Amino acid sequence: MSRLPRLRSSPDPSDPLAPSIATTLGFSMSTSTLGHKRKADDNNLDAEALDQPRKLPAIGNGATARPLAASRSALNRPTATAGPAAKQLSGPQRLTRPEPPKLSTSVPRRTTRATSAPPKQPASSTGLLRPPGRVISGSRVASGNGLQTKEFRDLQNQVASIESTQLANAEKLAQTMDAERAKVAELEANHRALSLELANAKSLELDKRRELVSASDEIEKLRMKHAKEVMELEMDVKSKAREARELADELRLAKSDLERERDTVSNLKATLSHQSTSHITLNAQINALQAQKAAMQMQLDAVMTTSSDKTLELETAQRRILDLEQDARESEMVRRKLHNMIQELKGNIRVFCRVRPVLTSDLSPSSSFTHSPTPDDEERGREADISFPDKRDHKEIVVSSSSSSAMGSERKEIYNFGFDRVFAPESTQAEVFEEISLLAQSCVDGYNVCIFAYGQTGSGKSFTMEGGSTEATTGMIPRAVNQVFHAADDLKSKGWEYKMDGQFLEIYNETINDLLGKGEFDKKKHEIKHDKSGTRVTDVNVMPLPSPASVTSLLRVANSRRTVAATLMNERSSRSHSVFTLRISGTNTHTGESCEGSLNLVDLAGSERLNSSGAAGDKDRLKETQNINKSLSALGDVIAALGEKGEKGEKHIPYRNSKLTYLLQNSLSGNSKTLMILNLSPLAAHLNESLCSLRFATKVNNTMIGTARKQIRGSS
Repeated sequence: MSRLPRLRSSPDPSDPLAPSIATTLGFSMSTSTLGHKRKADDNNLDAEALDQPRKLPAIGNGATARPLAASRSALNRPTATAGPAAKQLSGPQRLTRPEPPKLSTSVPRRTTRATSAPPKQPASSTGLLRPPGRVISGSRVASGNGLQTKEFRDLQNQVASIESTQLANAEKLAQTMDAERAKVAELEANHRALSLELANAKSLELDKRRELVSASDEIEKLRMKHAKEVMELEMDVKSKAREARELADELRLAKSDLERERDTVSNLKATLSHQSTSHITLNAQINALQAQKAAMQMQLDAVMTTSSDKTLELETAQRRILDLEQDARESEMVRRKLHNMIQELKGNIRVFCRVRPVLTSDLSPSSSFTHSPTPDDEERGREADISFPDKRDHKEIVVSSSSSSAMGSERKEIYNFGFDRVFAPESTQAEVFEEISLLAQSCVDGYNVCIFAYGQTGSGKSFTMEGGSTEATTGMIPRAVNQVFHAADDLKSKGWEYKMDGQFLEIYNETINDLLGKGEFDKKKHEIKHDKSGTRVTDVNVMPLPSPASVTSLLRVANSRRTVAATLMNERSSRSHSVFTLRISGTNTHTGESCEGSLNLVDLAGSERLNSSGAAGDKDRLKETQNINKSLSALGDVIAALGEKGEKGEKHIPYRNSKLTYLLQNSLSGNSKTLMILNLSPLAAHLNESLCSLRFATKVNNTMIGTARKQIRGSS
């Protein structure tokens, strides 16, 4: 139910009940609140009546009794008073605050202050109460008693009048409250009825709006449908008009074609009459040509017979050529296998020699060096006298050099060297790898394989091992890894499953660095450990290699971290030995057999002497060159000791003299198949370094290291 507004109006002086009603209804319409307010008004009236002067002089015993104050409960008792006020209350009254009752003014108020009654004393013989020490005359006491009695009567009359007025006001207030409650109930009923009507009206309005929206949507749909139908009809009309125009054009074209055909028919009839005479002549010519055709057909048959015989002979010859080529390839494979077997049985380190072609950078001296010209710089563009006399087996290389004696006479020397395979400058990367493919495949069978490149700076070692950017120039490392992956895939059908891991190290100034690490070099100390399972290096990153593509990214990371510097021999010279190791472990799920192999691909630093490198003036380059030559000299000592061991028996092998030889101990001691690729420069300026490399390679090729053993285990 909604809250009714408060009803207020100005007070009416003539209505004594108006203030009480207005005061009562001004706060709340509840019955309990009205009762509390009515009691508050009665208390106010009592307080006003008690404010009159009540102090009387002392009187004697039992003279007059003190009038009692009107009870507060008498204000709430209904009376039977009926008069104009009751008639006024029968109708609706204005809600005004009733005024307080007015006291009668018939008796003037005393201006003198009455004295309080003294305490009671025991009655004397005269029956009067007298204060001690004071004498009161009898006449004065009698006059005072008569005056006090009159005032008491007046006060009693006023109190009675006030009580009657309060009773009348209370009755009027009760009647007014009943009337107001009736009005409030009526207003609340009207309010509920109006609220119900308003809700019904709103619901009806919403229904009407929904109907209006639905009707609007329906009208819009009909309008759209009508517009669509009109559009379709217009399109049909346009299509019909277009078809009518097309038919009219076709009819016009048909009429023109008909006229043209009529002219053509007339011309053909004229031509037919002329051609009938020519037909007889043509028939005679046809008969003559048919006779010629028969003769030519006979000649053609003879030629076709001869051609088929020649084609059969050609096919037979081609098949013979293919068979011979296949036999030649198989024979070459058998020859290589037998050669590998012989080398394995001999236990020698196989040595391949490769001479790089002359580059454009070799034809003019580099502008990046400011040193004074030397005889080597003057002969930079001249090629050395190197020949390859063995055109069949490609196993020999001949180097010729000429020098002047002290007497001025020219002395010419010729040096012959023989190796397992010699590659001329025009040899490609594919041809070089073809010779070592079987060796690289041996690691899948459980062998340890080591291939290292040796030679002076600028002879093509890094190009041979790592290769260039194109597919044709791919080096030995990625080609060998691809070969290993292909061999592993071929053995999957036989139950073999392989797992491959790789690591890339460099030996710089007799310190091992991890080229696959993430931190700076020299932060970790790496140690070389040899055990029954092979050689391993502590605290290095071993990366899994799931595919050959991962090897390419691994080489890219390693090359970016490898130590290089510029020397007189090369602008970007490798100042360290790099060792790439591929570990392979395989298991046969059918037989339970397992094998472990490794492929070590080593790119040695440049082997040139100190004066050739021009590093004497640079402290860092000097230290690098000294350490490189020290490690290569240690490698030569190991090779020499191995040769003496094969001849004289037991001999100490100084593997620990260098980190390089200690790392390659298993590859040089006979536990693996080892191949050295000697790289030579074709320039005459590098001839002395080339001869030193050729002599060292010959010593290596004659060294016996024993037969490699296959690392394979049966099922447990």
